Amino acid sequence: MMELNNLINEEHKRSKKDFKDKYFIKDIETLTGIKANTLRIWEQRYAILEPKRTDTNIRYYEEDDLKYIMNIAVLNSHGFKISKLAGMCREDVQKLTQEHQDKCNEFHHAIQSLSRAMTSFDEREFNRVLSIQILNAGMEATIQDVIFPFLNHIGVLWTSGSINVAHEHFVSNLLRQKLYVAIDQLGVMVHPSADRFLLFVPDGDNHDLGLLIASYLLRAHGQHVVFLGKSTPIDDISQIYKVHRSEIMMCSITNSMKYSTTENYVKTVAKMFPDAQFWVTGGQAMGLDESKLPGNCRIFRSIQGFTELIEARKKLKSGLN
Repeated sequence: MMELNNLINEEHKRSKKDFKDKYFIKDIETLTGIKANTLRIWEQRYAILEPKRTDTNIRYYEEDDLKYIMNIAVLNSHGFKISKLAGMCREDVQKLTQEHQDKCNEFHHAIQSLSRAMTSFDEREFNRVLSIQILNAGMEATIQDVIFPFLNHIGVLWTSGSINVAHEHFVSNLLRQKLYVAIDQLGVMVHPSADRFLLFVPDGDNHDLGLLIASYLLRAHGQHVVFLGKSTPIDDISQIYKVHRSEIMMCSITNSMKYSTTENYVKTVAKMFPDAQFWVTGGQAMGLDESKLPGNCRIFRSIQGFTELIEARKKLKSGLN
C-alpha cells in the first residue's frame, strides 16, 4: 500500500502544475493497469465512478477517484467481482483492500523463502517451506495464498531475466510431486451432483502445472475428472469425448499457438463440442475477451472465481435432483 501511495503522490506532483489535480482516463489506465474501455464499461454497467468534465467536455478524475480505482484494481485482480465491489462504499473498499494486503503479507515470507530455495536449487528447503504451509493451512489454501502468488512471482523473475529454464523445471517438478501426493490422498470422493470434467493442454504446449492444480481443486470439491495433461491433439480429444461425454471441457493455454491464435483455437474447440461448457485458463487466455467467444466459453483468471463456480454448480444441481 505504501508503494501505491508513493506512486500516487509522485504522479500528483508531476501533474499538478499542468492539470490542476486532474487525472485523465489515460492517466488512470497507466497507473492502475485497467484498460480505458474496461473502465468505461464499469462506469456504465455498475456506476462504479462518475467522472467529472472539463469546460471542453473532457472526462477527468480526482485524486480520491484514483486511490479508489487502484483499490478496485487490486481486489479485482485477486478474484473479487466488480458487481460486489460496486455495491460497497469507498471506505469499505479501502478496508477490504487493507485486509487483503495484510493477509498477503502473512505469506510474503513463505514466498520469499521458496524463491531463495529455487535460485539455489535447494530441494530440501523448498519442500520444507511448502510442507509447513500445507500442514498449517491445507493444500487448497496453500495453492491460493502461496503457490499461485509464487508462480506469479516466478513470471516476473522470468521476464526480467533473473531466472532461466532450469529454475522453472526445478520448481515445476517439485510442485508436481506435491500435487500428485495430494491428489492420491484425496482418494475417490465424487459428489452426487458432480460434473464430468475433461482436462487437457493444447497440442504443442507442455505446460500442464496449472491444469494439474485445477485437477486437484476439482477433485477436492468432489468432481469427476479425466486428466489428459500436456500436448493433447484435438482429434484425440474428440475421440475421448465420444466415450466420456463430459459436461465441461477445461483447457490451460500457456504457450502461444503455433498455427493459430489463442482466440481461434478456443472458438474452434467450443464449436466442436457445443453441448459442453468450455472453461479456459492460463497465461494466453488472460487477454481474451469473453464477449467475443461462443456462449459456452468461460475464462478463469482467479482461483477464487473457479472454486466459487464449482460450488455454485453443485448447489444448483443438488436442488434439481
